[in-house]
Amino acid sequence: MNDPSPLIPGLDAACAGRVGRYLDTLTKPPGSLGRLESLAVTLAAITGEDFPRVTPPGVVVFAADHGVAEEGVSAFPQAVTAQMVANFVAGGAAINVFARRIDARLEVVDVGVASDLSGPGIVHDKVRPGTRNLARENAMAQHETREAIAVGRRAAERAAKAGCRCLIVGEMGIANTTASTAMLAALTDVPVAELVGPGTGVAGDALVKKQAVIEAALAARAADPGDPMDVLARLGGLEIAAMVGAYLGAAASRLPILVDGFIATVAALTACRLEPSLRPYLIFGHRSQEPGHDRALAALDAAPLLDFSLRLGEGSGAALAFPLLEAATAMLSEMATFADAGVDNREAR
Repeated sequence: MNDPSPLIPGLDAACAGRVGRYLDTLTKPPGSLGRLESLAVTLAAITGEDFPRVTPPGVVVFAADHGVAEEGVSAFPQAVTAQMVANFVAGGAAINVFARRIDARLEVVDVGVASDLSGPGIVHDKVRPGTRNLARENAMAQHETREAIAVGRRAAERAAKAGCRCLIVGEMGIANTTASTAMLAALTDVPVAELVGPGTGVAGDALVKKQAVIEAALAARAADPGDPMDVLARLGGLEIAAMVGAYLGAAASRLPILVDGFIATVAALTACRLEPSLRPYLIFGHRSQEPGHDRALAALDAAPLLDFSLRLGEGSGAALAFPLLEAATAMLSEMATFADAGVDNREAR
């Protein structure tokens, strides 16, 4: 793959203008539905449809392991990555529950789990069995990073071909908050102490150790903050790279992208640094409890839809926010206009 970013079409400004004007003909005071109205305009601009649709949504969960887990930066052992993939396939994880509630197409992709996975229900697209330990060497080679991005692009293309009208991208990978925090620190030049969080639940001395591991890795890897591919390869993860590819691939198909929490937002920031034209396609589902998430959101000038004190990942927060996108589209297609309802519109006088 020569270029990590596919061609992303520009937004349909004419469609957005029409929808904005149409909203003011509906039986409500102009602007009275607040961000729901701006969300409807955004969806119209992305899709190029006056009455956009977001159903059915697609959920893709990328799973991969991280060599840095051997530094003791997680409250759970690395084996939990594979165990959780089995849970996804069995339908027992939070993202399974929430995906069923929104009638989503759910796909689980093994892009880099350390162990060999078998059985139905998993898309096997493994680049390598986990990253290298970023505390001791670069997490990935450049060609592996590009291969993982290609995995994500293929997943987005499958979702589009299956008829999905919106994409939610989730992840599973023990120690991936360590990699994401390192990447965010490199991309934003914010001190690690202001970004590092509990991840799977580390606290006290373990959190201090996690911070020290990240700081030492940043110094040792010396990633170029002006080169997002270099940051991703030296400090990132296979599932993070796949998320980057999925965002780029979804935007190329004019699919609205509902971004999940901390790790998903770091992936989004990386993807936008690679291809700035991606940014208008991103809608941010929620604000995570991870301390670094606020910084990542600020770097993208993003205002999330929900703030539920979540920190699970998997795409769970984005799935919870999805009904707001449905409401925005239903408002356009189902509300009566003043003329249709025979209601006096003072604003029109």
